[in-house]
Amino acid sequence: MPVKENDFTVMTMNLRFGLADDGDDSWQNRKHLFAEVLKRYPPGFIGVQESNHFQTGYFSRKLLDHNSIGLYNPSKERWQSNPIFYHNTWKCLKNKHYFLSATPDVESKMSGSKWPRQCVIGLFQNASHRIIIANTHFDFAQSVQVKSAALVIRFLSEFPKDCPVIITGDFNSNPGSKVHAVFQADGFAETFDNQHSTTFHKFTGEETLDHIDWILYRGKIKIIRKKIITDSFFGRYPSDHYPVMAVFSKIGQRKS
Repeated sequence: MPVKENDFTVMTMNLRFGLADDGDDSWQNRKHLFAEVLKRYPPGFIGVQESNHFQTGYFSRKLLDHNSIGLYNPSKERWQSNPIFYHNTWKCLKNKHYFLSATPDVESKMSGSKWPRQCVIGLFQNASHRIIIANTHFDFAQSVQVKSAALVIRFLSEFPKDCPVIITGDFNSNPGSKVHAVFQADGFAETFDNQHSTTFHKFTGEETLDHIDWILYRGKIKIIRKKIITDSFFGRYPSDHYPVMAVFSKIGQRKS
């Protein structure tokens, strides 16, 4: 997928937790496949979910022309992070890490949530262009998802209001759901709106009804191309989720 000089690529990818007991699909047997994905589809920005600290380290070593933001806690073996990797042609002007809870600045989880879910947000600049990128992973209960969406929108209010915004994530919900409606009401479109396909396939490569990995966007940017990366490598899939990517036009809003 060639990208023109004035366009930029965004990818979202759930890595599948590296300590999961996945047998033949364990992290050690599939981690090299992510290098193949990154080589075939080089991203400008990539939001990853379910990243254990050694998985984050692996991506850092493979993405040598990228920097990253996002809190992770290597002292906790089962910690899952949502870092954002961004190409070094972009500069991060501001970034914050939040927990999706009533106390977003300290490790915590919302009532009804299985895990302490998180959101990472960065303000990036390339020459005179700026953009806000957020990356998150929602829990399973619909009521928790709706509250989480409201929190992400609130967190975004702490960033410049005149910038285009892109949100990557695993939302554990399909477009058309109540949580999708919350984002739509705030001006967001989903990249594959009305063209839904499988993103969660459980390492099978088979079609499912689960389009739960989204790239949401709003503001003065235009989507050029989009793709759900269903590629297998050497007969194996990198994750139980397909990566999703989109190419956007150069940012329409310029820094004054």
